[in-house]
Amino acid sequence: MPEWNDYKAEASARGALALELYVVFSTPTGDVEKLAATLPDHLAYQRKLEQNGHLVMAGPMSNEAGTHIEGAGLMVYRASSLDAARALAEDDPMHRQSARRFELRRWLVNEGALSLSVGLSTKSVELR
Repeated sequence: MPEWNDYKAEASARGALALELYVVFSTPTGDVEKLAATLPDHLAYQRKLEQNGHLVMAGPMSNEAGTHIEGAGLMVYRASSLDAARALAEDDPMHRQSARRFELRRWLVNEGALSLSVGLSTKSVELR
């Protein structure tokens, strides 16, 4: 498999968007009470990240059958580097309080279409 930066350059050269974002898959540690107690602070943190332009999108994940919420979440960050994205994830109250653990990955967005910036929790729309 190619090195990340080599592949990113190849994608860009062939006309792909090559937008580097960061994906956080956050899973519960098993303490349901801590998860529930931390939720308000987590949501406030997400709102802060959304307002300052670091949060692209986020929300809960279902179980594999798609029938229940089990406390896992997915966040997509806009950051200057993998280390900066890691700092955002580590600062999330869910992770700081050990209510969830996380995996962080780079994500190279090559295809798709977006034309509006929609602030989900703030219910704001901005044409970009």
